[in-house]
Amino acid sequence: MIRSAEPPREAATPGDVRSGPAGRRPGIEGLLRAEAPQVLGALVRRLGHFDVAEDAVQEALLVASRVWPADGIPENPRSWLIRIAYRKMVDLLRADQARRRREMHAAFTEAAPAVQETDDSLTLLLLCCHPALGANSQVALTLRAVGGLTTAEIAHAYGTTENTMGTRISRAKQQLIRAGARFTPPTDADREERFDAVMRVLYLTFNEGHTASSGDRLVRVDLTAEAIRLTRMLHRLAPEHVEVSGLLALMLLTDARRGARTGVDGLVPWEDQDRSRWDPALIAEGTALLDGVWPLGRVGIYQLQAAIAAVHAAAPAADRTDWAQIAVLYVWLERLAPSPPVRLSRVVAVARAYGPQRGLALLDQMNQRHHLDTDPLTRHRERTVRAHLTEETGDPARAASLYREAAALTANEVEQRYLITRAERLDPPPGTAN
Repeated sequence: MIRSAEPPREAATPGDVRSGPAGRRPGIEGLLRAEAPQVLGALVRRLGHFDVAEDAVQEALLVASRVWPADGIPENPRSWLIRIAYRKMVDLLRADQARRRREMHAAFTEAAPAVQETDDSLTLLLLCCHPALGANSQVALTLRAVGGLTTAEIAHAYGTTENTMGTRISRAKQQLIRAGARFTPPTDADREERFDAVMRVLYLTFNEGHTASSGDRLVRVDLTAEAIRLTRMLHRLAPEHVEVSGLLALMLLTDARRGARTGVDGLVPWEDQDRSRWDPALIAEGTALLDGVWPLGRVGIYQLQAAIAAVHAAAPAADRTDWAQIAVLYVWLERLAPSPPVRLSRVVAVARAYGPQRGLALLDQMNQRHHLDTDPLTRHRERTVRAHLTEETGDPARAASLYREAAALTANEVEQRYLITRAERLDPPPGTAN
């Protein structure tokens, strides 16, 4: 996980936008992104039909992006956008079948004057993360409807075409319709399940941005910044939810290290990172969040990961990291979330705390029980971890071979270069007998 060059900024206010020509367009774009879920929520809450409303809101945002730079921002931007989106929605429905047009137009006539400016962000997040949708569809729909990213931006972030991503988002909307999903707040019975879905989507979004699954960049800052912004919003809307606090703390503490993760030669291992480039403000904020919920006794997977990140952040130098404590936290985390990434991270912690031979022995046990070395989703990471530990045991030839295997298994070009460089450094000089 990573950090932005600066802490994520709050949404711009009209005053911010009017501060001067140099900041005018970025301010408008920030305001539109912040208002988009509110406008969509206002229409869907009153009228239903998420798919039509979402298209209408996108049309309204396009109109605003053309009109506001020239005419200035309206005194009440949200009401302006709701009014334009309402008109666009009528136009869209007029192109639909006559029965639906009559029903919805009657609803508009009754409901449009009553639209109020309430914060529907949480309900909209919950709708986008409906259990009827798969994880990929939940992420895409959340980024489009709540995050305000365009279909092209989401497609680029996930290394696919705009048409493919557009189809995925369209199918997700249709799935919501078929599932009878309604724009209503969660009940007491399903609140935790729905919150779990939202947090999972935000976590997946952040992770994809932290280490992009493909492409020529290690980090997708647009995704990490958006995940943090939405998690901040979720925390404001549900400050009593301890795992939301844990998730935000995890993102901030991990994000604080982004500035040191890459250098002129590419990826920089954590032990070689310049800690003066870690963001102290994000570390302080994340630690304070964690300290606030840890004593409550209801520990979850995000709090545990945040606690691990906090141990890293507290170490003044790499060789003073409390790896024994991290290893214990990973045992706890594995019991709650027994996933391949957690198991591999536990191997690393054990190796750092008790030596590479102990780590390799644990890795062999993990492979026997969980087949991390043959699972397509974990082979790359398993080879990378094994390569590092093999190098530390004093077997450079075997380690170089493993680094090359790992490089061949990742689609991220930054990681590939790093792994190949590690292998080349271990190759014997020309003319030296093996």
